[in-house]
Amino acid sequence: MSRNDEKRIIDLLSQADLVSELKAEDIHTIAEKSSFHRYQDGEPVFSEGDPAKSLYIVESGEVIVQKSDEEGRASDIARYVQGNIFGELDLFTSAKRAASAIAGGETSILEFPERETRFSEFLEEEPAISAKMLHRILVETAGRIRRTNDLVKENSPLVQELQKQVYRDKLTGLYNQVFLAERLREWGEKERRSFALFISKPDNFKALNDTYGHEAGDLAIKIMARRLRDFIGDDERCVRYKGNAMAVLVPGISRDEAKEQAEQIRNFLNRLDVSEAAGGNDFRITASIGVSLYPGFPGTVEQMPAATHELPLEGRARGGNRILFTGEPGTGGS
Repeated sequence: MSRNDEKRIIDLLSQADLVSELKAEDIHTIAEKSSFHRYQDGEPVFSEGDPAKSLYIVESGEVIVQKSDEEGRASDIARYVQGNIFGELDLFTSAKRAASAIAGGETSILEFPERETRFSEFLEEEPAISAKMLHRILVETAGRIRRTNDLVKENSPLVQELQKQVYRDKLTGLYNQVFLAERLREWGEKERRSFALFISKPDNFKALNDTYGHEAGDLAIKIMARRLRDFIGDDERCVRYKGNAMAVLVPGISRDEAKEQAEQIRNFLNRLDVSEAAGGNDFRITASIGVSLYPGFPGTVEQMPAATHELPLEGRARGGNRILFTGEPGTGGS
């Protein structure tokens, strides 16, 4: 990307309500995953039924959205001009395009993410940015519909589907990294409440995969997720962080209480029966757990998940079944 294109992208993004809550470095991150495309008059941007892979911002020209009736006749249902964003709802809900979009004259459009990047990859790599973008989409959608005397409510099908696609892990049904990043930001930066973050990771999961295959590994992850959620007793405090790593959030907890909670989670995982994933054979999990406390974490809440996730890896290297705290000499292994 040339410096000129980068400046054009950042200038256009900075004017968009969608990124109004983002920091300058977050906008740069989005810019790196974006690209401009030029369209001639009548050229399609996307067609009805296409999978939604990007959202768009008009830099110049005009985009006309059209919907076909049962007889195949197209009628204009929306027009987007300079600075307007379109296609974002379909992108976040992973829906197919419900209408077609064509250029009205020579048109320049910013596309995010660029065609070589899958949006699901961006969600995983940048959960905090994705959560902020989703929030703005919900605010903007509610505003648009209020102007036509209808209100998007928290339990509306649209909002429920958006939240499911962005906040839920598809394999386990647990909340995901995007939700975790948003919750940490709410608790740590907005509400200033104290809490502990636990991330557990099996020490011997590779043996399960190598012996019984990756499908068995996926089934074991689903068993761990479902049983851990039942053990914790609160859906909103259990998260599939990544791979076989599970996160638990506990508010208002001291270090001693956090150590006791970590021991309970470790003992629970040690006793967990995953024989169903092991073809009926007995297989017991050993697990190491990383713990971070807020306040007291030596970094920002955005850095907390990655730092906490490193601790079970260190615990496994030390022999497994360890509990380690961040910010303590030698990471405070126990």
